[in-house]
Amino acid sequence: MSTSVHPDLRPHRLGADEYALRFADASPRLSKTQALLEAERCLYCFDAPCAAACPTHIDVPSFIRRIAEDNLRGAATSILDANPLGGMCARVCPTENLCEQVCVRTTQSAQPVAIGRLQRYATDALMESAQPQIFTRAASTGRKVAVLGAGPAGLACAHTLARLGHQVLLLDAHEKAGGLNEYGLASYKTTDNFAQTELQWLLGIGGIELRTGWKLETAAQLDALRADFDALFLGIGLAATHQLGMPGEDLAGVQDAVDFIAALRQSADLSALPIGRRVVVIGGGMTAVDAAVQAKLLGAEDVHMVYRRGPEQMSASKAEQDWAQTHGVTIHHWLAPLEVTGSNGHASAVQFGRQALVDGKLCATGEVQTLAADMVLKAIGQRLGNPVLAQSGLQMRGDRIATDDVGKTSLQGVWAGGDCRAGGLELTVEAVAHGKQSALAIHEHLMNPTVSSRTPQMSSRTPDRARGKL
Repeated sequence: MSTSVHPDLRPHRLGADEYALRFADASPRLSKTQALLEAERCLYCFDAPCAAACPTHIDVPSFIRRIAEDNLRGAATSILDANPLGGMCARVCPTENLCEQVCVRTTQSAQPVAIGRLQRYATDALMESAQPQIFTRAASTGRKVAVLGAGPAGLACAHTLARLGHQVLLLDAHEKAGGLNEYGLASYKTTDNFAQTELQWLLGIGGIELRTGWKLETAAQLDALRADFDALFLGIGLAATHQLGMPGEDLAGVQDAVDFIAALRQSADLSALPIGRRVVVIGGGMTAVDAAVQAKLLGAEDVHMVYRRGPEQMSASKAEQDWAQTHGVTIHHWLAPLEVTGSNGHASAVQFGRQALVDGKLCATGEVQTLAADMVLKAIGQRLGNPVLAQSGLQMRGDRIATDDVGKTSLQGVWAGGDCRAGGLELTVEAVAHGKQSALAIHEHLMNPTVSSRTPQMSSRTPDRARGKL
């Protein structure tokens, strides 16, 4: 493929009205009729495999039965009691790999119950109701907990702690709270500013003070928080990105996919965002898919997503891969990036080396393929990248924080969860599970310090006022 010495990178590739159409909700909510019909497909299994497959263990048959009874408030309560970010998770969870994959209907008719869409139907109805707050705080314990990071893990931890009666200080480095939900997901997954709507609902429990623009930059800051608070939770995500480490990476037109997605999410005018006519996305995960599809939606003519291994090794789900291809993204496999070439300081192409498995190891075949590119987006993973953590005495596992099963770290009184915690799946729903799990462990530690090995269980009983219909 030939390369161009005149990079074509510019805004306003589409008509003004077309941007809103292209970035509309990727999976619009079900109508009442659709939801009732879908709910009736559920077999309400005893010991349901779908509930076991959910990292937050939502009682799926219970909430779906309530939808079938048109009791949306009760359905939403069942969801949010288990997963306080159930609205966002309904939008972004890879349900095809979790609850829906093990749905009994899949084996019977090859069509699982649309659990994710039903979950969104119930939670959206609650959020838009006259009284969306369904939980109240327990009596004050007089204990204070600091939570670093207002992403999914931190928000779930803060909300759970507040419900239990603790006072929470929630700190975040960004201008807005929400973490990945606000800055890292495709716009078509989180339309109508839903991340902030859900945030306000979470803060509505009371007992949570939010401070944005706070960055963890010294070990002294961490020491001060440990001294001033009864416990500390780290949900700081992964702030740094991996680099390709190859020639041409610093050319204009080359940027991290996470920065591209964040800029798009915060843009008030999508037409003003510059996009290349030819875009190459390097990576095989969901971030790569989100970047590639949105590049296409912004008006790029040719978008290529390139991964160094085969389709089975891609971390993006099969559904995500199909979504990319449906939107005109060409996916290449077995190609490893070698060099970004350019002209006048701007990227114009990427050279890739063909890979093959030899005795289970990736080896170069010697074949080189070149893809023209006005814009190159790197989506090769993120890392913690904060030396303060190790300097503070935290035990690390690789580049992430080592913890026990409930998130307790090597430092007394400090827990961690979400992507910064070693050994995870890097899913929003898992981060929520970590946050809630650690909150319960923190509560047990604060209220019963001599019996800190047990983790209390949050009641799943539906409050009386939540049993009525919306």
